[in-house]
Amino acid sequence: MEKLLWRLLITISFSQAFGHEDMSKQAFVFPGASATAYVSLEAESKKPLEAFTVCLYAHADVSRSFSIFSYATKTSFNEILLFWTRGKGFSIAVGGPEVLFSASEIPEVPTHICATWESATGIVELWLDGKPRVRKSLQKGYTVGTNASIILGQEQDSYGGGFDENQSLVGDIGDVNMWDFVLSPEQINAVYVGRVFSPNVLNWRALQYETRGDVFIKPQLWPLTNCCES
Repeated sequence: MEKLLWRLLITISFSQAFGHEDMSKQAFVFPGASATAYVSLEAESKKPLEAFTVCLYAHADVSRSFSIFSYATKTSFNEILLFWTRGKGFSIAVGGPEVLFSASEIPEVPTHICATWESATGIVELWLDGKPRVRKSLQKGYTVGTNASIILGQEQDSYGGGFDENQSLVGDIGDVNMWDFVLSPEQINAVYVGRVFSPNVLNWRALQYETRGDVFIKPQLWPLTNCCES
């Protein structure tokens, strides 16, 4: 009886931790470097991905490299990784291999970032504040695995863990949305100015998340937009 009650309490606690919450006009704040502070996200869709778009706002103040978005499976810890490397720029990894989009320094103001990839062509796109960088190619024919561990604030060097303080985000992150298809240029620009097209993997207005360590929820610092239009 005691074991049954304990399992029930664990189930209830887990359900509350990953309940849907409207995060409109809010942000996760990571105020200091840490190997224990992170946000775990639960995907709405569990199926493998042959394409994706991830859009979010990031505002960081660190002079070193750091992780922005980490999507790991048990077969690939860098299944999808959006990472900033000091002195080099933004990198996007799919299934391990990565491509680099050069930039000399991280913007000092909150930046809207969209990353897209499709298996059919291998084309990768990076959009910063509604402006595209030159398209690149990565992992043509690949399929992104399922049952993902999705982490904000840390890079996963193991499934759901293996965090390194020297790769942690110090700053804010928010308006995180993800689709299982590539948004068109018109749609990405619309997302940048405040519209969202029914995200079906991660939905900021109905987010399933759990925070660990020193992570706080505060009003967002970037321009307030109609983040929840569909």
